[in-house]
Amino acid sequence: MIDVTNLRKGVTFELEGDLYKVLDYQHSKVARGGATIRVRLRDLRSGATLEKTFNSGDRVQDIRLERQEVQYLYSDGDLYHFMDTDTYEQPALSADILGDGLNYVADGTTLSLLTHDGEAIDIELPITVELEVVDAEPGYAGDTAQGATKGVTLSTGLKLQTPLFVQVGDTIRVDTRDGSYITRV
Repeated sequence: MIDVTNLRKGVTFELEGDLYKVLDYQHSKVARGGATIRVRLRDLRSGATLEKTFNSGDRVQDIRLERQEVQYLYSDGDLYHFMDTDTYEQPALSADILGDGLNYVADGTTLSLLTHDGEAIDIELPITVELEVVDAEPGYAGDTAQGATKGVTLSTGLKLQTPLFVQVGDTIRVDTRDGSYITRV
């Protein structure tokens, strides 16, 4: 059991038989009153997102997740297929479980598959991924004092802002934690 004050972004726990991952955490203390902890959670089995408020002193059941390295192979509709790099098994995950991680998974991407009691429940992305630019707005350097940007679309469908010199066909490095441009490769 862990105290709810120890919940942080990325922590996984069990509550009333369901597995949750913390997406956002906010601790607020009002004068003379007890502290409240507001968290935004994702149900790891259904993919649903919800908000929950805990009182200071509440406890939840922590869980241990096993990690295994997998490589993304292909998708067929709603299922995304991966290959375990050690055993060559091919687990499949639904788009609901993968959530926003789909924006960073291209063919051949290696990542960690998180399992609980043999059930695949989540993925852990590398901090950076390299993706190809498939569409880019024209970049006009006009009356800009500093840091002009333009919108681009990547091979996975992710849209983000990059410097004006990035063109279609370039490969760029993207931070998976916040979806920001890092550099051109």
